[in-house]
Amino acid sequence: MRNKILIFCYLILFTFVGVQAQEQPDAPLFRDPITDGAADPCVIYNPMEKAWWMLYTQRRANSETADVAYCYGNEIGIAYSEDNGKSWRYRGSLNLEFERGKNTFWAPDVVLHNGVYHMFVSYIRGVANHWSGTARMAHYTSTNLWDWKYEGLAKLPKDDVIDATLIKLPNGDWRMWYKWDSKSLFADSKDLFTWTGDAKPAVTDEPHEGAKAFNFKGSYWLITDEWKGMGVYKSPDLLNWTKQEDRILSKESQRKDDYPRGNHGDVVVANDKAYIFYFTHPGRRYGNESLNENGNIPYEMRRSSIQVAELDIVNGELIVLDRDKPFSIYLPNY
Repeated sequence: MRNKILIFCYLILFTFVGVQAQEQPDAPLFRDPITDGAADPCVIYNPMEKAWWMLYTQRRANSETADVAYCYGNEIGIAYSEDNGKSWRYRGSLNLEFERGKNTFWAPDVVLHNGVYHMFVSYIRGVANHWSGTARMAHYTSTNLWDWKYEGLAKLPKDDVIDATLIKLPNGDWRMWYKWDSKSLFADSKDLFTWTGDAKPAVTDEPHEGAKAFNFKGSYWLITDEWKGMGVYKSPDLLNWTKQEDRILSKESQRKDDYPRGNHGDVVVANDKAYIFYFTHPGRRYGNESLNENGNIPYEMRRSSIQVAELDIVNGELIVLDRDKPFSIYLPNY
């Protein structure tokens, strides 16, 4: 009898370990096999294909170009997961060009409204060698996440804006935050076509980009990429924000490519869990980008990887659970 009980316990243990191993996400979660420059992820479920999709800035990291030109001329890449977020494969890129020439697309955000998907993506005409150009917020609609109709450039209170993040308000309207002059401003819309707002920044205390707004465990949160980890703000009403003292993803983990810190992320809330998807520059572990003798940033400094970690709330503050410990991910099929 004792041996039977031991065997039964071992079977339960091995089954539990097997399930945990099966759900343990890859690290890195995703590397673009075409350009090796995946950044700025946006994660959404695609019910037509019964798979989770990740849309992202497809930086041309494996192209030898002057200075930061690899960050221009980007398409929006597609990765997909058919195992509930554990592993991801490259699927292609979106065709978003609406005027002649080769142009630049950054940092998409996608929401579903009345059965139609709306994407807001930063757009810059042409390709530059150095940081330059005027960015606008391009608006597209789709019914299948593959084919996108260009609806025009969103008329926001400010021009030269990037990095949209949207959330539905309790009254059913939509609010968009976006980056202008390294600050976050917002505008509201009932239909995602007409926007009203003022030029007063909503979050200004620390320069940042790549804000992400979400609701988790009864509070609204806004995370911002401060280029030294992510600032975290909490709000009861999406208007008044209190910043917590500690940043998240400001330190590296021991997982492959998960260093030196997390950049520009997205958050998926699934039931009672939340996961943050973010990108890293692994080659910058021991230094920042610098130009070589050809005026190029070296490849190791250019390449980027997507990672994922689990979020939780402890003592009223948003934290990232220890990334050096095994954890599981499960994004349900809706």
